[in-house]
Amino acid sequence: QVQLVESGGGLVQAGGSLRLSCAASGRTLGIGTMGWFRQAPGNEREFVAVVSRGGGSTSCADSVKGRFTISRDNAKNIVYLQMNSLKPEDTGVYYCAAHFGTAMSQIPDPYNYWGQGTQVTVSS
Repeated sequence: QVQLVESGGGLVQAGGSLRLSCAASGRTLGIGTMGWFRQAPGNEREFVAVVSRGGGSTSCADSVKGRFTISRDNAKNIVYLQMNSLKPEDTGVYYCAAHFGTAMSQIPDPYNYWGQGTQVTVSS
């Protein structure tokens, strides 16, 4: 089993920055791709960013490209999401996800493990 715990959310004004962290524990040696998803009230969970096992390959949603950066530190078992130039539409609960494969999936389906989420609120 793998446990994921997110941190770093909060309230920020538009144009500000936040860095989210996701700490993994348990069977961390088996973790492959990791990703961030978000969900706003009344909306479905949507893809934000994904990073490969080694950290060398990343992908972000078009809505956050140029503003958000995903990275991981495998020595510490942590994945980060650096969020700059935040907009009110970035508001939502941000979830960290992981699976044991290598697919850089942008849909929730292959991700076996999820954190409980951290709230990000961007005021205008």
